Amino acid sequence: MPRLANQHINFAIVLRMQGWLLLIEAAFMMLPLAVSWYFDEVTSLWAFIYSTLITATAGVCMAFGIKPRSKAMNKREGLMLTAIVWVFFSLFGMLPYLFSETFNNVTDAFFETMAGFTTTGSSVIRYVEEIPHGVLFWRAMTQWIGGMGIILFTLAVIPMLNQKGGIALFNSEVTGITHERLRPRISQTAKDLWLIYIALTAVLTVLLYVGPMNWFDAVCHAMTTTSTGGYSTKNIGLDYWQSSYVFIVVIIFMFIGGISFSIIAATIHGNFKRIKHNNTLRWYCMTTLITTLGIFFYMIYMGFLEEHGDRFIYSAFDTLSAITSTGFSTFDYENSGEFVTVVLMVMMFFGGMAGSTSGGAKLDRLIVLLKATANEFYRVLHTNSVRSVHIDGKPVPNHVVNKVYTFFTVYILIIMVVALYLTFFGLPVFDAMYTSMSAISNVGIGHGVTGSNGSWVALHPGVKWVLAFEMMVGRLELFTVLVIFTRSFWKKD
Repeated sequence: MPRLANQHINFAIVLRMQGWLLLIEAAFMMLPLAVSWYFDEVTSLWAFIYSTLITATAGVCMAFGIKPRSKAMNKREGLMLTAIVWVFFSLFGMLPYLFSETFNNVTDAFFETMAGFTTTGSSVIRYVEEIPHGVLFWRAMTQWIGGMGIILFTLAVIPMLNQKGGIALFNSEVTGITHERLRPRISQTAKDLWLIYIALTAVLTVLLYVGPMNWFDAVCHAMTTTSTGGYSTKNIGLDYWQSSYVFIVVIIFMFIGGISFSIIAATIHGNFKRIKHNNTLRWYCMTTLITTLGIFFYMIYMGFLEEHGDRFIYSAFDTLSAITSTGFSTFDYENSGEFVTVVLMVMMFFGGMAGSTSGGAKLDRLIVLLKATANEFYRVLHTNSVRSVHIDGKPVPNHVVNKVYTFFTVYILIIMVVALYLTFFGLPVFDAMYTSMSAISNVGIGHGVTGSNGSWVALHPGVKWVLAFEMMVGRLELFTVLVIFTRSFWKKD
């Protein structure tokens, strides 16, 4: 057998690809630049001109100035690029905030940008309506870009990655316990996913526009709803319009945002068997319905609101906002008792389906965990029995089950460690746990200090940097980022 050579990480190709990604980010910045010009916002216009030039210059220098000896991108390079691109995009993506004087410090600008790209939606802007239209458009756009994925967009537009490196990149960014491709070629799969994503955004924009919203608010809310991000152009969010029509439309599209895009694609192509035989989709529907009804009856019991229709709409809205990690908030759950708070906290933890734009640990993993646990109870009585976990009639390999156990262990451990860190800075224990879970689940709903009666602004700068990192770890589902900090990643093969 041929002897395997010691493998070195190809840093040059990683940095070169990062340069191409920065050029893509610079191209995206042209859209809010045009919005600033349309609304005649001079300060915002120049902010995006400077930001675009700086980002494009850095991209050109890296893409054309770095000459790697090898163009090979293997698994290590794919993992590293996927992790650092979120940092680079946030570092350059925060420039419009700084040049427009939306923020006067790097910490808040970086936090807002990372919360945008990871679709967490935790904001440190006190008065949203005082921000220029161009900056608000960029703020919504960061969530829209991050919702489907930065790397996934690149795979769709740069064919050279449709090789071994492309597979590594695809697996690193797409969420879930398995990484299902719609087409044999990675680039075609990425294109299909982005076309569906764009189509959903366009349809939602039209539906919101024919309602009470103007075109600007409709586009921004369509981007932040489809991406399950939750940024709004108004301080009080969707309550600003006081429209049941808006709530119902957003509820429908939040629900769609929690469904795996592979199922959406199959449905578009007429393959309705995927819906009928998908266990996770049934769990998602039942969990959403049961939680909505639970909050609905609780509101009746507590006497919140007067009309049953309003109660049901608000119950469904907050349930889907939590389970899909969108983070829109209407009903003041903090003052409604601990029941709603805890229920929404559980929904935030598990999230929607794998392969969707929602955050959280994902229902797919919960199903595997529960079935594997049931098998262990069975083995207590039948020691020699051999039982496997089945999803949709197919056995789940043992290594996937073990990975699910590891995922939940690390997920909970990170929540606890970050919460402990937050208590060091004076946050009450429950507020710290809630805030930490919100960050890693990419939800953005706070509690107490960071809740409806508080603000993420009040957090210590040291807390904001840690939470920004936790958001990125949660968006990339732990292992993609954390593996870089392991000894085996840097050890030569």
